[in-house]
Amino acid sequence: MTEDAASPTMIGLDTNVLVRFLVQDEPEQAKAASALFAGLTSEVPGFLCREVLVELVWVLERAYSLSRLDIARALDSLLEARELVVEAADRVAVAVDRYRKGGAGFADQMIALAGQGAGCQATVTFDRQAGALPGMRFLNTVSDH
Repeated sequence: MTEDAASPTMIGLDTNVLVRFLVQDEPEQAKAASALFAGLTSEVPGFLCREVLVELVWVLERAYSLSRLDIARALDSLLEARELVVEAADRVAVAVDRYRKGGAGFADQMIALAGQGAGCQATVTFDRQAGALPGMRFLNTVSDH
């Protein structure tokens, strides 16, 4: 579901709730998160903002050592869920696809796409991988002097 279909009865979901639902590693919190997700519908959806998705990927990579492919699959499932509203879902889908293929990280993908969406000529960075993304430009600091 896209953010345009927002409902006043939406429930915002924080990263830790999403992690517990996906990973199921803390029994009490996982049970509570699963019950919450079971109660979400297209009429009373959960809302996932971009920041939560960026943080989710970071946590799944760092704390759980999941592969890009596994993380991309989880993100695909979230994007497809009718009981979730994903902020900037179109950009998130592009970022997931690029992330799955390797190169720059998910956060860099989202930053590049946000700049493009805002009409930026380019988003500058010192990160060489991020600088290779569409919409990004590496800011070279080497002087000729």
